Amino acid sequence: MTLQPWHNKIGNPAQLGGIETAVLDNGAGRGTRIAWINTGTGLRYKVVIDRAMDIADAFYNQHSLAWLSHSGITRPEPFSDRGIDWLRTFNGGLLTTCGLTHVGGPEQDSYGERGLHGHISNIPAEIESIIQPDPATGRLEMSITGRITETRVFGPSLELRRTISGTLGQPSIRIHDEVINRANTPAPHMLLYHVNFGWPLVDEGADIIWKGNWQTREGGINGEIFREGNDFRKCPAPLETHRGTGEAVAIIDIVADESGRCSAGLYNAKLGVALALRFRKEQLPWLTNWQHWGAGEYVTGIEPGTHPPIGQAKAREEGSLLFIALGERRVYDLEIEVLTDQTAISDFVSN
Repeated sequence: MTLQPWHNKIGNPAQLGGIETAVLDNGAGRGTRIAWINTGTGLRYKVVIDRAMDIADAFYNQHSLAWLSHSGITRPEPFSDRGIDWLRTFNGGLLTTCGLTHVGGPEQDSYGERGLHGHISNIPAEIESIIQPDPATGRLEMSITGRITETRVFGPSLELRRTISGTLGQPSIRIHDEVINRANTPAPHMLLYHVNFGWPLVDEGADIIWKGNWQTREGGINGEIFREGNDFRKCPAPLETHRGTGEAVAIIDIVADESGRCSAGLYNAKLGVALALRFRKEQLPWLTNWQHWGAGEYVTGIEPGTHPPIGQAKAREEGSLLFIALGERRVYDLEIEVLTDQTAISDFVSN
């Protein structure tokens, strides 16, 4: 191994970075298990083990990357599956997972009743492994792996096996998900990665990066933002029309490069920082851009998914609803990378 500047100068690898687990002891999240992950580059983030291993706080040096809701981290609520109860425990955070059988608003049909965005983000993980980096032996990789089970008697019974990994010295987060049907009948399947960006990464004039054909969600004030002639790829100042429930949503058929990889994200020229999301078109063919520019609730979401947030009923009606056969496994990969090199940023923004 090539000698590094820290060679013979550290004994504990935590001095460089790694994974530290803890339990919150105050407020609405008291008793909730978390893991702080430090990449040793200025990128550090909090995995909420008891909330499907979603990611809450995330920082690059002094800059917060994620939007956090008023609630902060709360304990999982297993019965938050009616109507819009999901919003009561929606922390925002860098990543909230939606699914595994329903993504979209509350609905009811002959197949059952489903609340906003499904169950998975309110289910604790069973941790299988934590692998720490060991720079002295040349191992810079680190990871945490857990199983989250969304199940009930008579089905569906889906398991999410999630690995969040990184490398010391690299400002990136890698998420590898496997969704497995553990029941004895096929299960409907929808999945969306609700990735939420906030100030100071999101600020007036920051660029929202994505490429593809788009359409605005029907109704509401969606057309005030997502319309021809309006620059909806620039973050505006807080908007009066976005107080309360004001929001706008666009559905994007995102374009992939020649290798099938899609890229989206944010670029803040004032900070000299961009954040890139990368994923596979064959796994996550749709992108949702949520813009909510309310005073004190200033956020944009860039959300890859198997579907737009149209709900199970509409997906079933239009023939796009996925089904996982008994024993079948579907794989999803998402990478989140901080960019500060101007050449890399220019390539990301232009391509």
